[in-house]
Amino acid sequence: MVPLFIVTGTSGAGKTTVAKHLRKALPDCDVFDTDEMHAADWDQARSNWLKVAFQIGQSGRHTVLCGTQMPGDVERCDHYRFFREVHYLNLHCDDAAREARLRGRPAWRGTTDAFVEDHKNFARWLLDNGETAFDPPLVTVDTTDRTPEQAAGLIRDWVLARI
Repeated sequence: MVPLFIVTGTSGAGKTTVAKHLRKALPDCDVFDTDEMHAADWDQARSNWLKVAFQIGQSGRHTVLCGTQMPGDVERCDHYRFFREVHYLNLHCDDAAREARLRGRPAWRGTTDAFVEDHKNFARWLLDNGETAFDPPLVTVDTTDRTPEQAAGLIRDWVLARI
């Protein structure tokens, strides 16, 4: 059984951007942006990602999923039990950076004041509850003033320390 690695966080924290750099930083791991394969049924999509990660683990390789995932949702997936542990890393940025990133997205993404406020509150919740709502505790990497390459390097080190 191999561990599973999940890079989570709010919208705008940098998960999609960092995934591209993680593929280079972790050539012996399979790195996925979970937004690339989703469906109207988020539980089914999440379950499918764990099935993919399990199959990859069968060959001894490790998987890093980049996308907003929470322990309770992941634990409901039928393939959850096939992982030795699930490690979570929170990509975080300050409120001003998050808002600028979200408002810089194309209009079709539908960024509203309420959406920005929801993600501000979610970011605070992750910081306040990372020690207790995640097992093992949530690790946070702040992307506010880091390049995607720098963030990927920190995530690489986090993954390699747990393999």
